[in-house]
Amino acid sequence: METLQTVFGDMFRALEKGRLGKIETTITEHNVYQRGSEALLPFLDRIVEDLVLPGSGVDGMENLEELLDKAQAGKSCLLLVEHYSNLDLSLFSWLVRRAGKRGNDIDRALVSIAGMKLNEENPMVAMLASAYTRLVICPSRSVESLDPEKDRAEILRGNAINRAAMKALMDIKTQGKIILVFPSGTRYRPWDPSTKKGVREIDSYIRSFDYMSCVALNGEVLHVHKGDMLEDPVSKDLVRITAGPIRSCAEFREHVRAAAEAAGIEDKKQAVADAIMAELEAMHITAEEQRRKLL
Repeated sequence: METLQTVFGDMFRALEKGRLGKIETTITEHNVYQRGSEALLPFLDRIVEDLVLPGSGVDGMENLEELLDKAQAGKSCLLLVEHYSNLDLSLFSWLVRRAGKRGNDIDRALVSIAGMKLNEENPMVAMLASAYTRLVICPSRSVESLDPEKDRAEILRGNAINRAAMKALMDIKTQGKIILVFPSGTRYRPWDPSTKKGVREIDSYIRSFDYMSCVALNGEVLHVHKGDMLEDPVSKDLVRITAGPIRSCAEFREHVRAAAEAAGIEDKKQAVADAIMAELEAMHITAEEQRRKLL
């Protein structure tokens, strides 16, 4: 079976020869906002096109169009998306652009929140991320794993990057952009159920945005495995994206926090993250039943 590394071999060789421009693999507080590379995107599009089977597409495109309307009207808008592989964003981008007349506009409005690891761990993984406009952060999990004494410089660097990222987010979120976030903060690994738990920071995003839509991803063309992510196996599959209805962030958050209060749950932030993941899981199960009928 082919792997991520073999499938992207030609693209990586072109990158090494300098034909695709320079990719910034070291993140500082001065380059947290990175625009997608128009040179890289066609390579990824061809790979995705080869991997997705007929019948792949988008359900709830009207919801994405409504979210775009709100973003263009100056409202801050969130997409909360399931996360299964490093091709999730590529699949979303390619399928949305082919789903309707406004697909290209939706795709151009997207800014994804990305962890530093995607840029700094491996040039090929950085290449995947660099095709799409993103705002790079230092995830709290990364900071929490550091030693306060031995890793002081890295902690300071991570904090500086996050301050810059949050400032950039405040600047762009009402400028017609749709901010895409993976609420689990990492790819789902079947052998580790904790990877499908929402991170507490999602509550902060929902608190500071106007509208949101949850998005389920069904079908896998890249399969996460234990070990180097470049060795993740690749296969063809029928992929369906399901965009849920537009919700008021404030109303959703208030409802969840009130229910948590009534249930005696102290960690309200985690309760909000858990509610998002529960909604995504319910959407995923329903969409999977429909997807299997198309196989």
